[in-house]
Amino acid sequence: MILEHASSAPVYQLDLFMAGENHCRALLYEAAQEADLILVEGVMGLFDGQPSGAELAERFGLPVLAVINATAMAQTFAAVAFGLMHFRPQLPCAGVFANQVASEGHCQLLRNSLPSDLPWYGALFRDDALVLPSRHLGLVSASEVTDLELRIEALAAGLSRSMKPVLPPPVTFNPVEHRTDIKASSLERTTIAIARDAAFAFLYRANIDCLTQLGAKLVYFSPLAGDTLPDCDSVYLPGGYPELHLQTLADNKALKAALHNHVQTGKPMLAECGGMLYLLDSLTATDGESAELAAVLPGTARLQRRLANLGLHAVTLPEGELRAHTFHHSITETSQEPVAFSGGKRGNPEPVYRWHRVTASYLHFYFPSNPDAIARLFTL
Repeated sequence: MILEHASSAPVYQLDLFMAGENHCRALLYEAAQEADLILVEGVMGLFDGQPSGAELAERFGLPVLAVINATAMAQTFAAVAFGLMHFRPQLPCAGVFANQVASEGHCQLLRNSLPSDLPWYGALFRDDALVLPSRHLGLVSASEVTDLELRIEALAAGLSRSMKPVLPPPVTFNPVEHRTDIKASSLERTTIAIARDAAFAFLYRANIDCLTQLGAKLVYFSPLAGDTLPDCDSVYLPGGYPELHLQTLADNKALKAALHNHVQTGKPMLAECGGMLYLLDSLTATDGESAELAAVLPGTARLQRRLANLGLHAVTLPEGELRAHTFHHSITETSQEPVAFSGGKRGNPEPVYRWHRVTASYLHFYFPSNPDAIARLFTL
């Protein structure tokens, strides 16, 4: 969300596990038709995870710019840079960038320590005005940072003072030859209501594209703004931060009643992570604040300070297999029996619950991993 705000361009996930190589290749090819510069931000460390950012870079020939926190480093900065760029011989290397640099003298010390085969791309100096605020699930959402534009402008100014104004050689992305087309009529004449506000903000852009390509009509509503459920055939409650808005969500009694009516009439609903928490009887935040929520699913959840689960997952539902990721600090207790359990690349399996046509879990599904299964989930 912050990258979209900064670039005024759409941001998509490139994940070889969730999306597959063909899907990632298609996204890059389509982006290259619209933009001269494509920025791919790595997740975690360059070699962390399976598949890692390094594997993605090698697969598509993406030149890697290693951004290294240089705090309290001198020549060790060069050793870290050398290790990153030479750990995998096939890794395409663009160069090195230093972050959290203390002074001009520190900057020159870092630059001079690099071997000649590692291009220096510049540095960003330590400055509290450049820091983006964070919370337990990562950065604070773009819409919540009131001075985000000022921070982005300050970052741009800081980069322009020292960053090397040279791009690596261009990369060519070829079209996908054997791409499976989405059946455009699968959700034709289906209206899907999607919760979208600060409490329900974790939403893959590719998921929206997938639903649209399947033929669905999408309408949005804000539980925090007091909206009730729009006229719809299906409901999608994505993840987010319901724990930060407990009383506001609890006070929207009209929406809770509408959701109960939606379920009792046999209409489909998909609730992911924060969306699932909202459907429970109650949710308790880390400070002890608790609220009675939608009570569509029996059970309660409590936020804890330590991580409960994290990783890439796959799950087989009656509609088909879906790829997903999970990342949460809460623990849920429910009498509802799971319809399936996910298998993870790491971390614990996640239960998926089914009540009438409600499907709920901690998993954030990546819809393009199986559009046909998604169509079946949302079809009346």
